[in-house]
Amino acid sequence: MSTAVAVTGASGFVGQALVAHLLACGRPVRALVHRQALAISHPDLVTVTGGLSDAAALGQLMDGACSIIHVAGRVRGRDDADFMPVNAEGVARVARVAMESTSVARFVLVSSLAAREPRLSPYAASKRAGEAMLAQVAEGSALRCAVLRPPAIYGPGDKELLPLLKLMARGLVPMPGVDGARASLLHVNDLANAAVKLLDSQAQGTYELHDGHDAGYSWEEIATIVESVAGRGRGWHLRLPEGVLRSVAAVNLLAARVFGYLPMMTPGKINELRHPDWVCDNTEITLATGWQPNISLHDGLSPLLPGRTVKPL
Repeated sequence: MSTAVAVTGASGFVGQALVAHLLACGRPVRALVHRQALAISHPDLVTVTGGLSDAAALGQLMDGACSIIHVAGRVRGRDDADFMPVNAEGVARVARVAMESTSVARFVLVSSLAAREPRLSPYAASKRAGEAMLAQVAEGSALRCAVLRPPAIYGPGDKELLPLLKLMARGLVPMPGVDGARASLLHVNDLANAAVKLLDSQAQGTYELHDGHDAGYSWEEIATIVESVAGRGRGWHLRLPEGVLRSVAAVNLLAARVFGYLPMMTPGKINELRHPDWVCDNTEITLATGWQPNISLHDGLSPLLPGRTVKPL
């Protein structure tokens, strides 16, 4: 039986880490790439060019694969019309092709912790809808499905969180959250390991995961760790009032609609940033797969941030 794994979103931040991990584990990979080429070369890697709306490409992707990890998704957008076709309907299309395949028996969806709070933003709603569509499409079939809900992810190649952490390392520490807010974090390599552990298990259901720091982090704790890694004293901690954040987001959303680009900073994103509880629990995924995180925030940031590393207290 083939051990090849199909991966969508293979050229993205998470996708490349996942492909590299699978290949390191000796697993042949069939990788779907869209606009950006995959910066990995390996004799056990086959790339297929196409998007989530390309049925022929999806069929070619899954030809001979025993399982699929669906990573592809959209993180930037203005409204439901930007997010739903990719993050929800795209999941359903991939699931249908997987069910029509003669070889695919396992489906792991890499969703987002935002799906836990679908009312916060169009992005969160689309991720929750994608999970629901996977369950609906696969109901009653032999396709064994599981969902991962990672928190904020960082690591090499990260274009969303890492720039903020680098800004903190240089001494300017924006504080956009509410008092008492806590959030879990996870290194991309730990996420890749968890996805493969889940893929190879019999587990079905939805699983959250974090980097082993129980109860998550406050913004102050994140800043302290970043400052330690950068080898500097306390930086300038700048609290960002909600009104300022929402004004900037509203202007950015309007500009995005006028000029036709996909924005990151939107009113929905402010809702996510100011939500007080993004804390995960590893209990269920550890029981189901044996997975444990290996990379602490300090160790994960050390090769990524400017400055000299100071051993944490």
